[in-house]
Amino acid sequence: MSAKKVLVVGGTGYLGQHLLQGFSEIQATTPFALAFTYNSFPPQPLLLAFPTSFAFHVDLKTGLGFDSISQQFGQPDVVVNCAALSVPRACENDPDAAISINVPSSLVNWLSSFAQSDNTLLIHISTDQVYEGVKSFYKEEDEALPVNVYGKSKVAAEQFISEKWSNFAILRSSIIFGPQTVSPVPKSLPIQWIDGVLSKGDKVEFFYDEYRCPVYVKDVVAIIRTLIDKWLSEGKKMQLLLNVGGPDRVSRVQMAEAVAQIRGYDSSLIKPVSASSVDRGVKSPADISMDITKLVQKLNICPTPFKDGVKLTLAAEASM
Repeated sequence: MSAKKVLVVGGTGYLGQHLLQGFSEIQATTPFALAFTYNSFPPQPLLLAFPTSFAFHVDLKTGLGFDSISQQFGQPDVVVNCAALSVPRACENDPDAAISINVPSSLVNWLSSFAQSDNTLLIHISTDQVYEGVKSFYKEEDEALPVNVYGKSKVAAEQFISEKWSNFAILRSSIIFGPQTVSPVPKSLPIQWIDGVLSKGDKVEFFYDEYRCPVYVKDVVAIIRTLIDKWLSEGKKMQLLLNVGGPDRVSRVQMAEAVAQIRGYDSSLIKPVSASSVDRGVKSPADISMDITKLVQKLNICPTPFKDGVKLTLAAEASM
């Protein structure tokens, strides 16, 4: 049987790189033909780290570059769309760019060009910011009422996919944290940033009234791999919406306290402040913690507790 083809759109981003790493680790036992797209920079470190993978330059706004994938790689069995304009303030400043990048119209149009387009599973990474943030532990069936342009663009993406594609899994992800990537990403990573500022011994402000369910990156990779295995083994059309978060609802203060406890930092350096005291140039939902019962039941996966994920992250950083 020929190797199944997996395309990671946005392969140079944080989750994208961890996915490439995850696939490369199982290629000896489960052969995949692996390709990824990039937009902003030639991914030399990734090509060295994953020499059997194909890399394609793609502009998601225009769709330029997808034809090269058709010619050199062919129709993928699975597409994992990690690409996004995910900085809320950047989305607020340029709503048109947010929509053109976050709604995967060029990707879906390209996939539709294949004669047997139903043969491709599209796994799309959405966000917890589709929720309004006025209660705790949102369920998938709760109404999506985003408070900022980023969340609105991701709701539009979900609606577009569910209307235009018949075989999909949409994953509403919380903050993803974990070790740094093969090719370090430009954005600051949450645990590493907290560790860095607390290590200096200065007082730092953290929000006490915004809540999320941060999820360890290797759990997200495991969830995606499980979905792929399910699709490839069962061959049944999938139309799935899942909350993807960790089991713990935590504030930024609690995140910082976990890092301080593990590292042995003075917890009095953590100064709790209200999110309303800081103007971030964008409205942010207060409590978008998520109920992950459906994820656990459907895929039989229990995400890593937050403190354990922090320990794994800091241990990995120490060994790099």
